[in-house]
Amino acid sequence: MAQPFTTPPSLDDLAAIAEQALATIPQELREQVGNVVLRVDDFPDEEVERDMELESPFDLLGLYRGVDLLHKSVSDPRPAVDMIFLYRRPLLDYWCETGEDLIAVVRNVLIHEIGHHFGLSDDDMDRLENDA
Repeated sequence: MAQPFTTPPSLDDLAAIAEQALATIPQELREQVGNVVLRVDDFPDEEVERDMELESPFDLLGLYRGVDLLHKSVSDPRPAVDMIFLYRRPLLDYWCETGEDLIAVVRNVLIHEIGHHFGLSDDDMDRLENDA
């Protein structure tokens, strides 16, 4: 159900939308997401912009940062925290430009980043979407 906004959603609002979206993902997948930290920032940081060679901070809606499940090792002495970042300002910009439902946009980006957690590439996910 679309949620009407009279002002742009805040970081906390977008985090709540992301948590709602996460709750709609099948439980088998949610269980595999485990302790992945979900974080909402206004924009990617400068390091991400540089590493991903973004032309603009508005070019990235979300990011998975961590070691995907295919490459995790139980013998890793200090496993890093896996994180999914959602970027508020680019998401809002995309929402305004497309007119798509914001909740659906957030859910789609969240699922995409969870795909990276499972070790899927962008090409893998594109193929899955095209086959669906």
